Amino acid sequence: MRTGFQRPASRSSHRERAIKSSRPTSIAGFLITQIQCNNLVMIILVMGVTGSGKTTVGKLLAQRLGFIFLDADDFHSSANREKMHRGIPLSDEDRAPWLEAIHDELVRANATGQNIVLACSALKQEYRNTLGAGLNLTIVFLRGTSDQLYRNLASREDHFAGESLVPSQLVTLEEPSGAIVEDITSTPEEIVNDICLRLQNSDSE
Repeated sequence: MRTGFQRPASRSSHRERAIKSSRPTSIAGFLITQIQCNNLVMIILVMGVTGSGKTTVGKLLAQRLGFIFLDADDFHSSANREKMHRGIPLSDEDRAPWLEAIHDELVRANATGQNIVLACSALKQEYRNTLGAGLNLTIVFLRGTSDQLYRNLASREDHFAGESLVPSQLVTLEEPSGAIVEDITSTPEEIVNDICLRLQNSDSE
């Protein structure tokens, strides 16, 4: 699996669910210009344990860069959702069709030139391998302690994955190598600013 940009076979307009920033920062503006001028495609995976803020950070990052945002939770089956709601960890067998469905969507988006920010737990390396097969995947890992994760979950409402999943997910977690690592003690805005800065720096190296 490589990281960074990839040239698409063709380009098309973003779907309606693309989240665009009307006034990007100078750093984000630089990245957007690089992507547009060079006809590149970028897929950013924002990963971490439940409660790490993947959706919040992912949406904000997508808005900043003008990318499409995808939430991996939207690809879960009703059976998976029910298990997590009851605090039952998902098995690899539960996750396999879910990961394949997400990968299929990423491949489709990549082929049509759509830049993506994906929020997904992607706890194991093998899960990330499935998601990124044949694609250039840039990984952002939101790292936090169990206390920080519990505090975040205490303020969250109406989500099927609760705090009872934190211990099992921390055990399952295999921290990625070569990723952009962000500490969740920072605010989402600070995290996104740092991601954009580090993406800019990596692209200019």
